[in-house]
Amino acid sequence: MFDKHIEYSYVEPDSYPVIKAIGYAPLSAQPGMNDAQKMLMALKVSKLEAYRELTEQVYGQNLSSEMTVKGAIAQNDGLKSQVKGVIRGARVVKSYAVGDTYATELELDMKRVHDLYITQVKPRKVKRVTYY
Repeated sequence: MFDKHIEYSYVEPDSYPVIKAIGYAPLSAQPGMNDAQKMLMALKVSKLEAYRELTEQVYGQNLSSEMTVKGAIAQNDGLKSQVKGVIRGARVVKSYAVGDTYATELELDMKRVHDLYITQVKPRKVKRVTYY
């Protein structure tokens, strides 16, 4: 029987990209009793749209398509898109109105994402094994 001691070192990538996304929302189309409420709703929607764009860049999109053909004639044609993922560490760069549209700019620094990941998961690789 051997007893062993394993030393681990942490793996770190060579570079960290910064991913950027912009979300838009129309001001006048938002529900609300006055302009201030409409602006707050547009701000929220534009932020969610920016997060969705970040999620698309990180995880990709799941696309499904369906088409019905009858007698060599297209009867029904549909396309569905779905985005699913968790974004941690994104930062709002700025939010602003452009005419009747509200825009929110986000950035996701992958160095920050890596640091958040390391604190939770602590991935390791074997550095050295010593047998006794």
